Order: sequence, then C-alpha cells, then structure tokens
Amino acid sequence: MDQATFIFDILLPALMEGLVVTLQLIACSAPFGLALGIAVATGRQYGGRTISWLCKTFVFLIKGTPLLLLLFILYFGLPAIGITFTAFVASVIGFILCNGAYNAEYIRGALISIKDGQMVAAQALGMTRWQAIRSVILPQALRRAIPGLSNEFIYLIKYSSLAYMLTVIELSGAGKLVATKYFLYTESFAVVGVVYLVLVTITTAAVHLLEKRLAVPGTARATTAAQL
Repeated sequence: MDQATFIFDILLPALMEGLVVTLQLIACSAPFGLALGIAVATGRQYGGRTISWLCKTFVFLIKGTPLLLLLFILYFGLPAIGITFTAFVASVIGFILCNGAYNAEYIRGALISIKDGQMVAAQALGMTRWQAIRSVILPQALRRAIPGLSNEFIYLIKYSSLAYMLTVIELSGAGKLVATKYFLYTESFAVVGVVYLVLVTITTAAVHLLEKRLAVPGTARATTAAQL
C-alpha cells in the first residue's frame, strides 16, 4: 500500500471523525471556560475578602495541578465517592476548569490596567459599583485581554488531545489508533500535526480580525513606520 492511498483512503477519514470530536470538546469547553474566567477574575478583583480568597484559591489549585492529573481525578477518582462522569463530560469539565483559571489571570491583569478614575467617574454618574464593572470596566478589560485569551484558546485546542487518555477518540487519538494498526507512525502523526497547525492558523487569523473589529478608534498604537 503506497503512502497516498494510506493517507487519503484510510488516515484522513479516521482523522475527520476524530476532528469532529475535538471540535465538540472545544465548543463545549471554550464558552464556559471564558465565562468562568470572567467570573473568577471579577470576583478576585472586586469581590469582598471571602469571595476574593475563594477565587484566588481556585486559581492556585487549578494552576498547580497538571491537567492530566485533573482529568484522572474527575474520571477515575470521583466514582470512589459516588460521582460518575462519562469520559467526554469529564474531559469537558477538566478543560473548563483549567481554561477558566488561566483566563481569569489574563482578565485580572486587564482589569488591573483600567484606571481607578473610571470607576469613580461611573459612580459619579449614578451607577452602582457592579453596574460600573459590567458596563464600563469589564468591556474595556476584555478588549485588552484578547491576545492572552486567544493564546489560551490555542492551548485549549492542544489540551483536547489529552481526552484520549480518558478513552475519548479525538483527533490525536484517531491518529494514534491508525498508526498503531498500520505501523505507519511518521506519516500518521505528521498529518495530525498538519491538522492541528491548520486549526491554530485559522484561530490566529480569526483573533486578528476580532482585534481589528473591536479596536476603539484612536486607541491603537501607531506602527513604527507611521511614527517615523
């Protein structure tokens, strides 16, 4: 069997099935990871002492726990106390927790960069503290956090390969099964790498367009050429 036949007739169909599962993992994890990150960052920065401590502890624990270990705890460990998840659900929960913790740090950094005077000005206009955060502070912070959040989204694309350790046959898992069956590891993993590269490239281009669309007129940094 020549390489072209193997790649186009055997490998790619299997990878496309795995890609669908990978995209499902990302689609289920990314929105909730972002929402969790926003909530944790806002709670840590503007919540009371107790809420801030809880958010800080959550970030500390998740950042200090390897993602693979977290997935093992969710899938293999929790059944010991009567909590059972399917492999897919356990993977999604693990990705949400990890993604949310790191997103929280990016967003918290962006919140810190907003000048305190904006909160004072918003409250002077009659807004409550939480109205000011929701309508004035947070929209600006999220714009500034886009580069960091996009970086974490790209990491999530790569994290998804760990779901195979819980028997979820996603993109890299499908490639591994085909490579093991036909003993063509170099070809299989090279194609898997190309697919991941395409996903990352599409994400990078989409983020670039999003940054341009959400940029506030007059606030973008001038290019070096323009400055000269």
